[in-house]
Amino acid sequence: MHIDQLEISEMDHLYQVSSVEVGQHSYWQVGIFEVHAQVLITSWIVVAPLLALPIVGARNLQTIPTGSQNFIEYVLEFIRDLTRTQMGEEEYRSWVPFIGTMFPFIFVSNWSGASFPWRIIQLPHGELAAPTNDINTTVASALLTSVAHSYAGLQKRGFSYFGKYIQPTPVLLPINILEDFTKPLSLSFRLFGNILADELVVAVPVSPVPLIVPVPMMPLGLFTSAIQALIFATSAAAYIGESMEGHH
Repeated sequence: MHIDQLEISEMDHLYQVSSVEVGQHSYWQVGIFEVHAQVLITSWIVVAPLLALPIVGARNLQTIPTGSQNFIEYVLEFIRDLTRTQMGEEEYRSWVPFIGTMFPFIFVSNWSGASFPWRIIQLPHGELAAPTNDINTTVASALLTSVAHSYAGLQKRGFSYFGKYIQPTPVLLPINILEDFTKPLSLSFRLFGNILADELVVAVPVSPVPLIVPVPMMPLGLFTSAIQALIFATSAAAYIGESMEGHH
């Protein structure tokens, strides 16, 4: 009997080890809604410098830009060129604000996860992580892209836009509708997986050697994070541009 209890105790211990979660989350109750506390906190940490930088850069505008103004104009020109390349000369201007919001947020979010081990900040419940480390953030970005895709198509082509769903045959209607959501959603899952992996690479070695081991890994994480942000923004612009074309 004693041996059986010992075996059960050992199995319970092994089960507890195998059930370690990737992340722990805490929620704030706001009325009938549960708000993901960590994502809200880290999202505002990311948004704060994105709001502050344009304000500082636009204080004293110069004909020949320098400093923060020069940096802001470079970023805007990069986003404008990216959007124009994917959507064409005639349609891109009205969509620069959308891509110009999506790209910096994802870029800075990704870099925050690759360069800073959020998990060393202890919370009473849960743990901090980059906003794009959470599937809710990446899926929300994908759904916004899907809404923008449909809006752009309707704005450009009117109700004839819906004709694409029955091409080349009405039998494909369910598949064509599903395709509009699976394209950006698959991109969001890839973004989430890559950022989660980057954060784990930085965070796991922090406990034994916090200042030495993660440093060589950070450049690779920063590069991967930048590429993922670029891929998401480029694909979103191409996806929206596709809806404004005359063919599917």
